[in-house]
Amino acid sequence: MNDSTEGRPRLSDVAALAGVSTATVSRTLSNPDKVKGDTRDRIMQAIAQLGYVPDGAARALALGRARMVGAIVPTLDNAIFARAVQGLQSTLSGAGYQLLISAHEYSLASETEATRALLERAVDALVLVGAEHAHETWDMVRASRIPVLITWTNAAAASEILTTTAPLIGFDNRLIGTLAAEHLLSLGHTTFGMISGMTRYNDRARHRLNGFRTALADAGVRLPDANVIEQPFDFDGGRAGLKHLMQLRPRPTAVFCGNDVLALGALFEAQSLNIRIPEQLSIVGCDNLPISSQITPGLSTVLLPTYELGQRAALALLDWLDTQRPPADVCLPIELVVRGTSGPAPA
Repeated sequence: MNDSTEGRPRLSDVAALAGVSTATVSRTLSNPDKVKGDTRDRIMQAIAQLGYVPDGAARALALGRARMVGAIVPTLDNAIFARAVQGLQSTLSGAGYQLLISAHEYSLASETEATRALLERAVDALVLVGAEHAHETWDMVRASRIPVLITWTNAAAASEILTTTAPLIGFDNRLIGTLAAEHLLSLGHTTFGMISGMTRYNDRARHRLNGFRTALADAGVRLPDANVIEQPFDFDGGRAGLKHLMQLRPRPTAVFCGNDVLALGALFEAQSLNIRIPEQLSIVGCDNLPISSQITPGLSTVLLPTYELGQRAALALLDWLDTQRPPADVCLPIELVVRGTSGPAPA
């Protein structure tokens, strides 16, 4: 029961009930191993009896750390980002940190506002997706002097965009496009289409398109601009993109999609148009979402270890906060997973 006259138990109430100083209570909360066992037990019993909740802001001031990490992602309406966030959250939580998450829906201005809001919460570190961010965002990040980790891209791609240095943990997005192109070329396809996510403010989408187009060009195959359709990253975008591509002449016999959601939308549209997969059309996605192996036919795709990305990002930040040494860049391995949506080019 709460004995505080102000309705909310205070640190001094815990100290009085446990028969110790407020300094000892603070030390128990911040460094419990430095407090004698019986004293620590009395304090924890008093905390439980009073229902005391430490003031996060006060603890942050006392410890110089809020034990909170902020992460800003393009959207949570996509399982691939959700898996990475889960890996990040689980690992941080195991170390006593809370994750504050925000989504900007592919708007640099919204990302700037989200960055401001998280920095006002005095987060200890920040995770951003991709290399393309507004100058205002970088100005705030530099002024805050907190660790900032860039994810989902690699150093070679980011060097073309970033005007500041920050450690990176991510993938080679150009290689994603290259793997898809090489696979489809090996099956004898010569007429291609691509359904990409919106490339504006999205370096990952641009690099996947560039990797696909360059690999085709290296094989002597041109990918016309008319054969590249940009759509929102959802099922409807995949359906609309495939419908457009199937109206072209000559009609593509192979389509690479910027993620699995677009690829699944394209597959559903092809089935509604009575286009046989893969006899008349091959489709390759990117992500390897769990559903990609469960549908019929199974989706050929490029596997991205997104849960591991979240884990590795969390571990890198925890070590950075502990040692004050920035982590090394990491480019995680990816691989092509061949299933039933890709096959030999039609005769």
